[in-house]
Amino acid sequence: MIRNYSPEQFINNFIQCRYKEKSMQEEIVNIAKEVIKSIRLNGEEALKEYVKKFDGIVPKQWEVTKEERELAWKNISNEIVVTLKKAAKNIKEFHKKQLQQSRFMDLSEDIISGQLFRPIERVGIYVPGGTACYPSTVLMNAIPASLAGVEEIIMTTPARMGERISPILSVAADIAGVDKIYKIGGIQAIAALAYGTETMQAVDKIVGPGNAYVAAAKSLVFGDVGIDMIAGPSEVAIIADENANPTFIAADLIAQAEHDVQARTFLFTTSEKLLSETKLELIKQCECLPRREIAEKSLEFQSASVIVDSIDMAFDLVNQLAPEHLEIQLDQPLTYLNKVKNAGSVFLGYHTPEALGDYFAGPNHVLPTGGTARFSSGLSVDDFMKKTTFLYYSKAALENASKDVVTLANQEKLAGHARAVQVRIQENKQM
Repeated sequence: MIRNYSPEQFINNFIQCRYKEKSMQEEIVNIAKEVIKSIRLNGEEALKEYVKKFDGIVPKQWEVTKEERELAWKNISNEIVVTLKKAAKNIKEFHKKQLQQSRFMDLSEDIISGQLFRPIERVGIYVPGGTACYPSTVLMNAIPASLAGVEEIIMTTPARMGERISPILSVAADIAGVDKIYKIGGIQAIAALAYGTETMQAVDKIVGPGNAYVAAAKSLVFGDVGIDMIAGPSEVAIIADENANPTFIAADLIAQAEHDVQARTFLFTTSEKLLSETKLELIKQCECLPRREIAEKSLEFQSASVIVDSIDMAFDLVNQLAPEHLEIQLDQPLTYLNKVKNAGSVFLGYHTPEALGDYFAGPNHVLPTGGTARFSSGLSVDDFMKKTTFLYYSKAALENASKDVVTLANQEKLAGHARAVQVRIQENKQM
């Protein structure tokens, strides 16, 4: 079960070593390179080859038809539909507040500057379809794109049910505003989205989670298209003291650990008693868990518990870790929020489990992992917008600034830059 580390051991084992883990396995990258190159050169023919190889079946048509999407609504319960719509509403309400309008930043008689906010035209959303299906991924990726005003939202997911994708994914796509769905998964989906095929137009940006092969593919196509991030194993850190409930903590650690054997869970506490009780709860709660084997491997090999001298020390370690999710299970949790420097998303109090954010509450669950919260943020409406600055100078304004511009241009030995200003000033004087 979860192992104990001193603060020093934790830093050495989980923070300093993460840089070594960033390098992807050479074998995975080479496979991704081969698939991407082949699809880029040979289009549809290569796509069929790799879909058959990796997904096991080549659909009669790539795109989910209108009839299939309508039929999906009949194949899921009304209860699920109502829940999806509730979650979608919460996600929309949260992300609406992120919308920004084009604006004039400086305005005078002779100088006008500002910034345009324009949506990306075409976005591809990758939705995994391995051992489970993830309608929450559809909502979290497509709703911000839709709110941003993206002209066309394309979704890809493998057809694990013969010729059909899971009905709940199709319904979630309808609710979230997805325009087209393609029955393609893995590296081949990323390649098709990035470069297009005879039947599939290339997109401008690709978002969405995936396994190591998908992550490698996204890293390789970046630059030809935009991407959201290179996501690693999911992770949660919990800060708690003697007043926290070990049953709650164990449940939250297991909720994270059941994702994958590589998922990471961390507990920082000032209380040895709480830690002992939490470990007993972990054993007890894992016994009846359907994904018990996965959770137990994660807890044993990818997780850590740390006894700290103070809550301040706990926050210092967490800020160095920069976790994807951070739970603050302390009394008056809002008073500690200003101590958080690096975290993807923060969950405050005893009754705000990370699972609430995964599915329903509104904030996005596509978050930076592996310490990247030190310099990046979770998915938002901004990820689907382009920001273009604009500038206008009158003749008088240019003349007023000309000496300074020419001075800097000459300092950099760029005479053409200086001339671009000087010819205008000379022309103005001759008029």
